[in-house]
Amino acid sequence: MTTYYEQRETASVAEREKTLFSRLPEALQQARQRASAIAQQLQGVEPGDVRDRASLGRIPVIRKSELLQAQLSKRQAGNASEMSVQDRLFGGFSTIGWGEAARVFASPGPIYEPESRRADYWGFARALYAAGFRSGDLVYNCFSYHFTPAGSMMETAAHALGCTVFPGGVGQTEQQLQAMVDLQPTGYTGTPSFLRILLEKAEETGVPITSVKRALFSGEAFPPSLQAWFKERGIDGYQAYGTADLGMIAYETEAREGLVVNEDILLEIVRPGTNQAVAEGEVGEVVVTTLNPDYPLLRFGTGDLSAIMPGASPCGRGNLRIRGWLGRADQTTKVRGMFVHPAQVAQVVARYPNVLRARLVVAGSVGRDSMVLRIEVPEVADGLAESVADTVREITKLRAEVECLEPGALPNDGKVIEDVRDYE
Repeated sequence: MTTYYEQRETASVAEREKTLFSRLPEALQQARQRASAIAQQLQGVEPGDVRDRASLGRIPVIRKSELLQAQLSKRQAGNASEMSVQDRLFGGFSTIGWGEAARVFASPGPIYEPESRRADYWGFARALYAAGFRSGDLVYNCFSYHFTPAGSMMETAAHALGCTVFPGGVGQTEQQLQAMVDLQPTGYTGTPSFLRILLEKAEETGVPITSVKRALFSGEAFPPSLQAWFKERGIDGYQAYGTADLGMIAYETEAREGLVVNEDILLEIVRPGTNQAVAEGEVGEVVVTTLNPDYPLLRFGTGDLSAIMPGASPCGRGNLRIRGWLGRADQTTKVRGMFVHPAQVAQVVARYPNVLRARLVVAGSVGRDSMVLRIEVPEVADGLAESVADTVREITKLRAEVECLEPGALPNDGKVIEDVRDYE
């Protein structure tokens, strides 16, 4: 019989949506008062009016590149010394500063992220529980503990479950193996590649590691072939998907059918470069609204591609499921010395209501770039291709051929710009 970290995991999508949207207006109101960047994002929007996905969709998406730029511009401002930590360091997206924050981390950019003192701040306890971790386990944590929050993500989650943690971090294979032999941990958290390195080194040296029975992986792909490799060695491995900005977004369960979305977040899939949600099953960018009162990111575009799966998980958890990580949404490329962005393709499509989807294919070789915009249309009107080509040139300042295709002809992989150039 399946057990759950919290019984609310079994709520239906409709029940959960009702609960989350009933909480959202107050959360947005508080965020607007305490986080200047959220107040700016909400300009022209009353928090009390945001009560369903349609109204949420009217708020602009904030993407990671914009978060980075907001932080950089605040830090470089002439009056930076007069700003609060929330504004100067976190770009106005955080509601907490020194003292309220237990730790601060840095991701490449650098983008700085706060961690508050709330238990299981990053939300990974639910994923650990689904992977079989329980109170009293010793967790061997091989995520990094410096600069980025991955180590703290797993440690705070394990502590919330009542586990003990050994902070192994990364590297020093021989010392890691000796510690594992001595400590006999039952669980591992880290990347699958590092655990594989440890196990292969242990087998090579004749000191096999047999105590580890379960693992929660993140940060890398975890295909079925690798799952089977660990299973042969007595380890049940599961995966979780999260970011340094949002914490845990979705996690794998014993059903092994997609990743179940975390509680307390609203997840959307939007067409890359736009604010527009795609149809269920269509690949697009993962966008998350979190009810985290300390770092209340609103319609935050992760830059990752995924798709919502139909139906509920056989494990009994009722939340939405996604297919997992399917690539990156930021497909910006340079053509004949000029950058072309997914948002520009979206601008072209927006001018033609009968264009359902579009894909810009960049071909040729170095110095001989060519562009073809492939569009799905129910009917090809006279002059449509020429008109669209003119619009592409107006918006991108580059020439492109236009091919009209039947609906459904383009691959469902989330790509808006496909670079197939030969660089050899």
